[in-house]
Amino acid sequence: MRGMIIDYCGVLDGTDEEQARWRNLLVEARAGGVALAVLSNDPGGPGADPIRKLKDDGLVDAVNLSGEIGHEKPSIEAFDIAAASIELPARDCVFVDDSIENIHAAVSHGMVGVFYQQFDRAVVEIAGLLGLEGEF
Repeated sequence: MRGMIIDYCGVLDGTDEEQARWRNLLVEARAGGVALAVLSNDPGGPGADPIRKLKDDGLVDAVNLSGEIGHEKPSIEAFDIAAASIELPARDCVFVDDSIENIHAAVSHGMVGVFYQQFDRAVVEIAGLLGLEGEF
């Protein structure tokens, strides 16, 4: 897998400890050549600044907000726009979300889905899919 697309609410916006662990994982993934994007059903506007900060801080390559791209998960168009934002086809991306409906839609579209419920569980699968080693 050459890319990872991650939901924000319910995944990247956890406790301070989880956010720090995600930062470590994202830094390692980018260092390993993995393209990273956020895909959120957020409406956009100033309230989305914490999501945009992930790109501003260099943790992800792209931020895709449904209110700005005109499509919401679980639509195929939302997945395709997010994948295109990191210059990859959807089939080359891992998709991480806390909604099983969104995971099913992504998998049906050819992506590899990781159903996020807890960082410790998800990181094992993500690290394996992306070929990452280390403590996150």
